[in-house]
Amino acid sequence: MMAPRESSLLIHLLLLLPLLPQTWSSLHPPHPPAIHIPALVPHTPTPLSRSHFSAKTQLDFTTHCNSSCFQRGEQEEPKEQLTEKLAFETLYADGSRTLTTVDVDGEDEFEGNGNYFAPPFPKTRSRVKSRHKRVRRQIYGADGRFNIQGDNFLLDYPFSTAVRISTGCTGVLVSQQHVLTAAHCVHDGKDYVKGARKLRVGFLIPPSINGTKPGLTSSKKPLVRWVRVKRTRVPKGWIQGPQEVSMDFDYALLELRWPHRRSFMRLSVAPSSDDLAGKRIHFSGFDSDRPGELVYRFCPVEEESSDLIYQHCDARPGASGSGVYGRVWDNSLERWERKVIGIFSGHQWLDIDGESRDYNVAVRITPLKFAQICYWVHGNRLDCVHD
Repeated sequence: MMAPRESSLLIHLLLLLPLLPQTWSSLHPPHPPAIHIPALVPHTPTPLSRSHFSAKTQLDFTTHCNSSCFQRGEQEEPKEQLTEKLAFETLYADGSRTLTTVDVDGEDEFEGNGNYFAPPFPKTRSRVKSRHKRVRRQIYGADGRFNIQGDNFLLDYPFSTAVRISTGCTGVLVSQQHVLTAAHCVHDGKDYVKGARKLRVGFLIPPSINGTKPGLTSSKKPLVRWVRVKRTRVPKGWIQGPQEVSMDFDYALLELRWPHRRSFMRLSVAPSSDDLAGKRIHFSGFDSDRPGELVYRFCPVEEESSDLIYQHCDARPGASGSGVYGRVWDNSLERWERKVIGIFSGHQWLDIDGESRDYNVAVRITPLKFAQICYWVHGNRLDCVHD
């Protein structure tokens, strides 16, 4: 086991690593295509019957699909199907529900489902496994995860943006009162999970605040301060259809009863991995095999579709809902900024030409998803302009 000082030094080095010029794109700002952010025009909410809260939380979320999953986002989608998926349910603290249908203002100005790039189909690589030798794995080779410990890190950005969800998942702070997480953490596609009835969000309290003197290393694990959720929103694209399709919509937004005082991470439309500093993604979560610990990891993007980010970042159940972020070039600030570009969903097998490809998967934030989540946060579509 590493000494506290050695562990602290290692975490410092990890934080500096993304700043190093790994690629030419890290040295010079990228020039991606212009991003058009459509506007969601909501209709009057329709009351629904109360949820039965009969579903069980599925932390180990795994899907299976063929090449159509990878290519689906590249095809144009009829407007009717698009607006149906962007409709959303709202679950209130008293158990009541509403359904809000939407129109998309400006959908004729972009193709398909609002994604502005279509990555190439993934190439066959040595990691391809026979379909007869499937093993469920979310750790690839040596475990590349790091426990985040000590006040200097747990309360520092970006680690301070990671929060626990009472159903056993992770979430990320995206405003002073909102948490982004995975939809399957609160809803199984048919009904809300039992724990969503009294859903809470947990903020880590470091050991020193719990009574340990500053500067001293404590063997105690951080405590958790729980805050009730006032409102939960889930896209209809998750609620309808099989998991292989709805994995593209595996995200939900939780509104807290009152604002928190911690830093939050801003959202961004996910650029191509070529336009991420170092072509890397990062996320911190509460993996179930390390109870009570915040776990950080980073890795390169392996493949991309219009709706999903395929990667081999080590993760275990409990990390679902983590905010996947990268360093994105901010034109207004003229610098690289950490921004949430996706939500860690789980594990997927892609069956292609009789072979199975094994990935951990994050849902990417597309222009339409950005517009939807932004509306959920601000309640005003005029405030949802991508910078």
